[in-house]
Amino acid sequence: MRVFVTGATGVLGRAAVASLLADGHEVTGLARTPEKRGVVEALGADSASAQLFDVDAMAASLQGFDAVCNLVTSIPTGITALRPGAWKANDRLRTQASKALVAAATAAGVRRLVQESVSFLYAAGGDEWITESSPLAVTRAVEPAAVAESNASLFGCGHRESVVLRFGNLIGDDAMTRWRLAQARSGRAVGIGHPQGWAHVVHPSDAGSAVTAALSASPGIYNVGAEPVRRAEMAAVFAEAARRPEVGFMPRFVVKLAGERLEPLTRSHRISADKLHQATGWKPRHDTFEMSWLPDLASR
Repeated sequence: MRVFVTGATGVLGRAAVASLLADGHEVTGLARTPEKRGVVEALGADSASAQLFDVDAMAASLQGFDAVCNLVTSIPTGITALRPGAWKANDRLRTQASKALVAAATAAGVRRLVQESVSFLYAAGGDEWITESSPLAVTRAVEPAAVAESNASLFGCGHRESVVLRFGNLIGDDAMTRWRLAQARSGRAVGIGHPQGWAHVVHPSDAGSAVTAALSASPGIYNVGAEPVRRAEMAAVFAEAARRPEVGFMPRFVVKLAGERLEPLTRSHRISADKLHQATGWKPRHDTFEMSWLPDLASR
């Protein structure tokens, strides 16, 4: 298939491009600067330059493509994420850009859309398993992701199909993971939520292969992640990587003071990705969160 990827230079985008190419697809990544074009082309893909919010320009770029994978995000890192306006760019990408891309893909005759989303849309489930039919808890913090999903659903009509992937938290060689390790090395708390709550995580390479799998999946929503991990166990892995005996959890009052942006990340999410496996055969190579996810980072 000819596949167009937005967000091709991000952590998820790079992994997806590599996986798509390995699977034999012809891939073009959106890259608007010379530096980003270099990143895309170094992966072995072609690059294209267009304004994501410009429907006509994107429609022209999408001509002749079978599928488009919308993986673009602009997620702030660390304490920056709690500053006023820090999420404005990401929210705009998930709402306005996703809407523009649906219009452009429709005009260009693209047959399939794969839309990135997040699993922390789900309501807290305690120890219960969460599937794609479980209740959501859409607050202002996660509403942009819900809007992106809604926009994707509008694409699906007749000969057009959309697939939404609800990813767990990416943990690997990415900015947020590096920040958390730096915090752990400094003796600061990196755990969030209840220690016995569940976290839904995914390694970037497995997230990338899920994007490839989505090209053959039936239209719908799919969870993407490794086996859920207790938050206390996840904190212990970060402590080991940081060469600390242990790392703490953020106190409840700190989480409360941080506001609504942090709350979804505290929810207990024992999330199943069985649906994607049953539909496509996809399964994560990194199926359990452990030190092997952080081999290079641990020594920095």
